[in-house]
Amino acid sequence: MTEVGFSEALEDWVDWDQAAYELGLSLGVLTADVPFSKSKRIFWEDNPAGRALHATLLALVEAGLLESRNDYEEFRWVSTTFLNVFDD
Repeated sequence: MTEVGFSEALEDWVDWDQAAYELGLSLGVLTADVPFSKSKRIFWEDNPAGRALHATLLALVEAGLLESRNDYEEFRWVSTTFLNVFDD
């Protein structure tokens, strides 16, 4: 299985639960061995991990790295620069 980075996985609009799954994969808290279709309950049931992943997506929107539409139902990557590249 080829690993895809978070920014690549969100090149196009994806639903919030898929975005949270991709974030979990990139953080190493989810395994790609369990597909998204079998991982959905993490995001659809009320639990701290699912809420934290969603809150992180919202924080990335606030930071300008992601954009959202449809009342935070879909997300995509928008950042074109690295945070640690400075013009000094």
